[in-house]
Amino acid sequence: MSTAAEILDPYDGPVASLGYSVRDYLLQQLPGISEQPDAPAGIIGYGYGTGYKDMICTIIPSKTGIKLGLAYGTTLPDPAGLLRGSGKVHKHIPLSSVADFDNEAVLQLLQQALKAWEQRKQLKR
Repeated sequence: MSTAAEILDPYDGPVASLGYSVRDYLLQQLPGISEQPDAPAGIIGYGYGTGYKDMICTIIPSKTGIKLGLAYGTTLPDPAGLLRGSGKVHKHIPLSSVADFDNEAVLQLLQQALKAWEQRKQLKR
């Protein structure tokens, strides 16, 4: 099984440090969330079960920063206009510093992603 360190440590110091900061933030904001590092894909997933259907978000490192991916991000309200990406389902928030994710709009999107997962879970019953 992969670890977060295997995915984050190969990146330059500032990117790895930002990745660990985002990781800590997610673990604080999403109690009981499972961390699912995927070394071949180069991402770290966070969800309340296995598979994309139970995914809340992802950390996607790159040479220039971290992308905070939101599962089903295309369905989330985004009044601050933070979401990027051309995916039909998944969107992301580009982060280049701690200040980029340490704001209310990011927290609101994360909370909306959690609510969307809870609603999907209710529909399955």
